[in-house]
Amino acid sequence: MHSRARFNPTAVSHAALTLALALFALPGQAQFKVIGADGKVTYTDREPSASEGKIVPLGSKAVAVAPAAAEPDLPFELRQVAAKYPVTLYVTSGACEPCTSGRQLLKQRGVPFSEKLVVSAEDSEALERLSGAREAPTLSVGSQILRGYAAETWTAYLEAAGYPRESKLPSTYQYPVAVPVVERRDAAAARTQPRVEARSQAPRPATAPATVPGPGGIRF
Repeated sequence: MHSRARFNPTAVSHAALTLALALFALPGQAQFKVIGADGKVTYTDREPSASEGKIVPLGSKAVAVAPAAAEPDLPFELRQVAAKYPVTLYVTSGACEPCTSGRQLLKQRGVPFSEKLVVSAEDSEALERLSGAREAPTLSVGSQILRGYAAETWTAYLEAAGYPRESKLPSTYQYPVAVPVVERRDAAAARTQPRVEARSQAPRPATAPATVPGPGGIRF
């Protein structure tokens, strides 16, 4: 006589619950998700710096996000693409016509992107480590690095990543403010110095005029 294995719904439910808990437990006690400029996603329990990439608070940290820093309400399809293939534009702070053209192309297509400014030699070195050169503009689409502005090439990579040809951004969407490639750790400390001390010091000459293009050897 052949014996039949009896179906035990309770055992299956426990197994499913165990699997679900295991999945939701990943990645441990991480409080932040960091999407790097190369598209790599990492999880950490320490508070990362802006220079490490796009920061997404998790768990209890998620409620501490200020409204201005919260994730924009993007259409589902566009949000999925942006999460998988984040776009970052690296430009100079001076006059750079290719940088302007590249920025306009992204905005016309409705591509949500973050903008990084090369304003110092430190920024230029960081860009070279990332892309292998010091060219502006430089565009990263996920892990793909595109040096120099070429409308056809940029468009091809954006479409391959899944970004729509026409803007799907809501009318209320606001692009993030451009920030330096490398976070200035002394900026906050400088703002907290007493004004009296600042007045007692003689004016210091600027290190470089803001209109001088190509800081750090950037090529246009």
